[in-house]
Amino acid sequence: MTSRPLAAIVLAAGKGTRMKSDLHKVLHPIAGRPMLMHLLASLQELAPERTVVVVGSGREQLEKALAGRGIDIVVQDPQLGTGHAVQQAEAALAGFDGDVLILYGDVPFVSAATMRRLVDRLDGSDAPAAVVLGFRPDDPVAYGRVIADIGGRVVKMIEFKDASPEERAVTLCNSGLMAVRSRDLFALLGRVTNDNAAGEYYLPDIVMLAGADGRASAVIETAAEEVAGINSRAELAEQERAWQQRRRTQAMADGATLIEPETVWFSYDTKLGRDVTVEPNVWFGPGVTIEDGVTIHGFSHLEGAYVASGAEVGPYARLRPGAELGRKSKVGNFVEVKKARLGEGAKANHLTYLGDAEIGAGANIGAGTITCNYDGFFKYRTEIGEGAFIGSNSALVAPVKIGGGAIVGAGSVITGDVEPDALALGRGDQKAKSGWAAKFRAMMQARKKAG
Repeated sequence: MTSRPLAAIVLAAGKGTRMKSDLHKVLHPIAGRPMLMHLLASLQELAPERTVVVVGSGREQLEKALAGRGIDIVVQDPQLGTGHAVQQAEAALAGFDGDVLILYGDVPFVSAATMRRLVDRLDGSDAPAAVVLGFRPDDPVAYGRVIADIGGRVVKMIEFKDASPEERAVTLCNSGLMAVRSRDLFALLGRVTNDNAAGEYYLPDIVMLAGADGRASAVIETAAEEVAGINSRAELAEQERAWQQRRRTQAMADGATLIEPETVWFSYDTKLGRDVTVEPNVWFGPGVTIEDGVTIHGFSHLEGAYVASGAEVGPYARLRPGAELGRKSKVGNFVEVKKARLGEGAKANHLTYLGDAEIGAGANIGAGTITCNYDGFFKYRTEIGEGAFIGSNSALVAPVKIGGGAIVGAGSVITGDVEPDALALGRGDQKAKSGWAAKFRAMMQARKKAG
């Protein structure tokens, strides 16, 4: 790869009208991550010295999303085409001398490898004025065309609206992405006119202007799916589907078993170990790590959770942010865990809520147990020691500590600490009145008969 400095201009000034949303188009998520962040993550692998994002409306949303990243945001207003958009980054790149990648915020899945290819080709021995990224879609629809010779030198670039029937018959299309040297980019843009059918300043025109100066540009190709743009909710859903399919295939190639792959949904950062089994209808939100040998039963929902090797989750379990399951622990059906850690071999098999809690190794949490961790103003912790047994339908009112080996009787409300190996009962005494039920039934039946 070239050793010249690198900068990137990301165009995100489109109005996103077809999204029909108050959220900026490039902030709509795929796999739990805004599409713009997918693109920036790939770009970061090239370690650019400067990155400029060009926006139209919605600047405040992008400033908030990009805060702390060292990214400049500039506004294109009015919006007069892609060439005009790139021009808005000139002041932000003042003094920069190197290569510039031009990317699009709504084209999120361009790989770092493809970005490197663009930059490397710009440094080729023939010193192209610009390098254009082309692709061949199944249906060219209304994409601009790239007409190139057999050696990949660009002969002509033309927008669909301005193309002749013969030019429209060309299958190589322009993705809009390109690499240009900074010293050429803005000089060429200053010569672009809007003498075309749309009255806009087109970025591809710099290729033709450089050609008129006797400096040829080059085109490299990539797969159509890598440069798929997103302009509507339907296209967003299609890209989500495609991303999920790629991720499922990768998970299985890496040693996980997905019983019914098309029903499992991953986030961009989901980590699965080897010999993990995922049953149907499981959803992984952001921040989930699953170690080797874990079984995730069907209809479980995990987000911000860590599950150690040999553990078992579900079915119908919910792990919320901060949930940590130790080795060979078990969280069963209709159990919710939030900001709580289960030690090795601990079990909560069904119908339980564990929030803001520490559960020791080997502890057994009975059905219907609730850690009462919130008083309407503050959260409090519950600590359950190793080997403790919590009887069914118990309420542990935090802050409270249950000692190791202690037993809490079923149906108890525990409001104070319990010593290790003690029995705690927090329920009213049972009373029985012999024969009362039979007398009650006879009385009520007589009353009903009397009308």
